[in-house]
Amino acid sequence: MKCLIVEDDFASKELLRAYMKDCADCHTASDGRQAVEAFLDGLEENEPYDLILLDIMMPEVNGREALQEIRWIEAEHGIEGLDAVKVIMTTALDDSKNILGSFREGCEAYVVKPVEKDKLFAEIEKLGLLSFSR
Repeated sequence: MKCLIVEDDFASKELLRAYMKDCADCHTASDGRQAVEAFLDGLEENEPYDLILLDIMMPEVNGREALQEIRWIEAEHGIEGLDAVKVIMTTALDDSKNILGSFREGCEAYVVKPVEKDKLFAEIEKLGLLSFSR
């Protein structure tokens, strides 16, 4: 699995990378603009991301704006449904405006910080990207 971790906070980025290191080839971005560029690079290299862990509160372009841009790029390339990248918002924002807005903009899951490994992996498993024997 190829994963893009989009997080401007160093400690949060490193925590997510540590969680994912054994099950994914992880790349990182520090803001939404970098995330969109990395997503495009993956498409152009014919090595798209399977999963994006996306913070909302970031400089330059926030996570919700980046998500909208990523979904627009996918639409332009005819990528839809199960072929689209899976996006999990990983953010401290737990208000209904951001949660509902993120789902409207196309995320598949929403995990509130501090991100707990078990909760994150449960969401990844629901998306069919990992399978764990219980």
